[in-house]
Amino acid sequence: MSAITADTDAADDWLARNDAYLGAALAALRYRFDSAARAAQAREAASQPPSPAAPPAPEQQPPARPGRFFRLPVVGAAALPMLAAAAPAIDTPADDIAQRLAAASEGEPAPALLQLARRLGLSNFERDVLLLCVALELDTSIATRCATAQGQLARDFPTFALAMNLFDEPAWEALSPERPLRFWRLVEISQPGARALTASALRADERIVNYVKGLNYLDDRLAPLMQPMAAPPSASLPPSQQAAAQALLAAAVAYGGEPDARTVLVLRGPDPDSKHEVAATAAAELGLRLYRLPLQALPADAAELATLARLWQRETLLLPLALYLDAHQMAPAGADSAAPRLATFVARSGGVVIVDTRDGAQLPVATGAVIDVARPTPGEQHGAWASAVAARAPGLPALLSAQFDLSRTALAAIAAAAPAQADGAELQQRLWNACREQTRPTLARLADRIDARATWDQLVLPATETALLRQVVAQVKSRAQVYDEWGFRARMNRGLGVSALFAGASGTGKTMAAEVLANDLQLDLYRIDLSAVVSKYIGETEKNLRAVFDAAEQGGAILLFDEADALFGKRSEVKDAHDRYANIETDYLLQRMEAFGGLAILSTNMKSALDPAFLRRLRFIVNFPYPGPAERRRIWERAFPPATPVEALDHERLARLQLTGGNIHSTALAAAFMAAHAGTPVTMRLLLDASRVEFRKFDRPVNEADFRWIEGAGVRP
Repeated sequence: MSAITADTDAADDWLARNDAYLGAALAALRYRFDSAARAAQAREAASQPPSPAAPPAPEQQPPARPGRFFRLPVVGAAALPMLAAAAPAIDTPADDIAQRLAAASEGEPAPALLQLARRLGLSNFERDVLLLCVALELDTSIATRCATAQGQLARDFPTFALAMNLFDEPAWEALSPERPLRFWRLVEISQPGARALTASALRADERIVNYVKGLNYLDDRLAPLMQPMAAPPSASLPPSQQAAAQALLAAAVAYGGEPDARTVLVLRGPDPDSKHEVAATAAAELGLRLYRLPLQALPADAAELATLARLWQRETLLLPLALYLDAHQMAPAGADSAAPRLATFVARSGGVVIVDTRDGAQLPVATGAVIDVARPTPGEQHGAWASAVAARAPGLPALLSAQFDLSRTALAAIAAAAPAQADGAELQQRLWNACREQTRPTLARLADRIDARATWDQLVLPATETALLRQVVAQVKSRAQVYDEWGFRARMNRGLGVSALFAGASGTGKTMAAEVLANDLQLDLYRIDLSAVVSKYIGETEKNLRAVFDAAEQGGAILLFDEADALFGKRSEVKDAHDRYANIETDYLLQRMEAFGGLAILSTNMKSALDPAFLRRLRFIVNFPYPGPAERRRIWERAFPPATPVEALDHERLARLQLTGGNIHSTALAAAFMAAHAGTPVTMRLLLDASRVEFRKFDRPVNEADFRWIEGAGVRP
């Protein structure tokens, strides 16, 4: 809505003046047609010889030059009109029309047509041509006058030829596609077949007709693509984001609203919500309405893309608008065809354009600023949590801000949804679960969420490895104290997360250990599907890895890269382009692992296959040895749930079988199914039979004496 409509009285006054101007302009146009018709009749009568019987004609006054009193003055404008009203049809002498035009043209804001001419750079002749086309929509008599002036009833439409004969100072350049009438799509030209351009029908664009009438709105050809952005938050932004909003505002103030003006600003960062709020705050300060255009909405066809850019640029001159071009999901350069479309659109559009990117973008135009926007700092998040819940749970702000990295909007929504009567442990659990739900990544294509149920008492490892796992948990829980309260964050710019490598043979408990950590930390566990991440197409692997880490960046998830040697292998000697890009993938992964702020776990069966440079960057390396007899006995003792009917088992005998923890679990489960089918409890015979099957499954030699069981003997024969 126009700025002038904020004041109802001012809006009504402007609408009355705009109506008066349109009425006078239409009257002037009709008078011009009629004057031209009278002049043509006089010329035709003068060319005919007088009749002998007829009395001499009275002396005629030479007709006035058509339209010489009706130049439509260009008057400056301070704001844009919005409302519409019909102009009265009148026909008054030339002096009265001229006086009415002059009176209606005075004052600020100027009538809509004069504002349009000034903003879009129309000459007097071009403005008159546009008035002629608009008049056809507002006054039904104009069609008849057009047909009469062109000598054919079927030609009841304006043309460039008609305008050149009708108006003063006609200019051929007005027909050029580079001049405003055609450049800004103010008029539409219907040119069938081989008809000359000057003889083709002209029609005013519907959006322009309504603008001249005083109705100002976003072009309906743009409305399906553009999404109005939410107003800035009522609460002030955190200081770090307020500084970004002020930097954005300072970079945009140079925009002056001229037809060739363009200000391109880039917001760079991992969190779309934070960038939205910063952009909305700056746009509100500028008095601009912010619209979002997703990158995927840009048409692939070059002509359609150019038209879209031109129409948007025109809208920025008719309305106080700014564009938020959402390219956050754009892949790195060269990996996505949307990048050239973004560059083309930005180069051809105008006004204030804010480009949202994850890591920045190469644009063919100078950018006013590239501003990094992040989520609120841990200290700011701690302060926000403290304001919301510290009175009911004093230790909770430190706990939540240490684990979760939330935008201001998400944090405020979670805090507001907490029950007012909850406090203490209940409040902590509710908020923790809400944060987990809020930060749960959308990784359906690239990862599987594991329902972590394993606990410490189910995990059987040597004491050294168990102690390392407990250190992992302790570091995750103590990050806020060490990084923020003790000042380590100010000295570090990477490695703020926790990374661990679980190395050992298959079935030694690596995945179970990851479940134990997730269960203890009350976080979601995601196993990354390497077959979906690694791609043979150049750039796609990095794109997928970025999606994985970005989705988990808010801290509510643990990433488990199973069989990581397939992705984190040793960098090879560069012999061809394939080797070079494989090394690039490894380098990119090393960088993202260091920058990742959460817990990332890698598991491998072949530790020796991993890149040594990668191993140096890991904080923990936990080796999962093949279980010995003591460990196997403990695993067998915990193999069955309490509800499973089990006869007395010889755990010493079972521990002598060379099985890993994973094999033991499979054997116990198979024996349970065999017992259920037989209608008996789980017995030693069934367990040994299931163990024999497990050995054969892996092509291991089977000594039948090891699997023989004599009922009642209780010992190996």
